[in-house]
Amino acid sequence: MAKQKEDKAVNKTNAMRILETKKIPYKTYTYECDEFIDAIQIADMLNLSHEKVYKTLVTQGNSKNYYVFVIPIAAELDMKKAAKSVKEKSVAMLHVKDINAVTGYIRGGCTAIGMKKQYVTRIDYSAINFDKIIVSGGKLGMQLELSPQDLAVASNAEFADIIFQS
Repeated sequence: MAKQKEDKAVNKTNAMRILETKKIPYKTYTYECDEFIDAIQIADMLNLSHEKVYKTLVTQGNSKNYYVFVIPIAAELDMKKAAKSVKEKSVAMLHVKDINAVTGYIRGGCTAIGMKKQYVTRIDYSAINFDKIIVSGGKLGMQLELSPQDLAVASNAEFADIIFQS
């Protein structure tokens, strides 16, 4: 029996452990994946509404501080709005090769919950229109569904207008 518990714990991501510690309910979605695929492909593979699936982007500001933005998968981060939301002159996307060193996660498995350090995090306002949203679960092949408010609590985030409006 102890072996089963150990195996179960191994499959849990840091994000899942944090949610459980905070007693935040979540649902998991898993899919087969050996390498990065974009969030739109993941949503299609899992038959999930594109509007409810969010991606996590990491940027660096003029101050050299890192910032995390959670936006709908089909949206584009408005760099000016993003910078303004974190009181920076400007922000730039973090280079893919630096994602693991900065966040502790790999490309395609990056989530705002449980990064190496607590970075200032913003979730796009559009998320509050939904009871639940879906974000990366902290590794390839894993997605988490939870309320936007619970995501904000778990990642110490605030809501902000950070995407281009169509």
